[in-house]
Amino acid sequence: MIDMIGAITATAVYAVLVGVLVGFSPAGGPTKRAAFAAAAAWGGLIVAVAALGGFAPGATGPVPAPLFAFAGLLALLFGGWFLRPRFRSTLLSVPLPALVGLNAGRLGGVFFLILAADGRLSAPFAPVAGGGDILVGALAIPLATMAGAGASAPPAWLGVWNALGALDLIVAVSLGVLSAPGTPFRVFTE
Repeated sequence: MIDMIGAITATAVYAVLVGVLVGFSPAGGPTKRAAFAAAAAWGGLIVAVAALGGFAPGATGPVPAPLFAFAGLLALLFGGWFLRPRFRSTLLSVPLPALVGLNAGRLGGVFFLILAADGRLSAPFAPVAGGGDILVGALAIPLATMAGAGASAPPAWLGVWNALGALDLIVAVSLGVLSAPGTPFRVFTE
């Protein structure tokens, strides 16, 4: 049951993320449709790989498979950012309250804690990644509300929150890799 709820939640968060980023962009209709199609194809690819066991421990040898998906997505985003000025300007045109508000989806980090309590994710990955996501997601709500109401949040608050979110991402990915079963460099086990 937890898996079903988690899958529905992750799908909803992904759909909202794509909808907001593409919907708020100044791109024209054909470009928006292409972006939605690309996002749907990426989501479908990830689901298909997972269904075929591509994310199972040891499926890609010593490197955890989710790291490849994460690195691939980062490569696409950074490639678009640095090589396509139009892509960069489109992302920069998304309103700040929307960008900050999207991070409320990180409240889904509660699923890391639930899976840890069920013995399906190990420490320190699950509590650290889940707790960090919950904190960053919870802080996003008042910051997005302030930004949306025209009462701009103090830039220092946004800077600290953004740094905290980046730190959480870096720590979560690092701990995930170092906690992944079936890898020769696994440091954390239960």
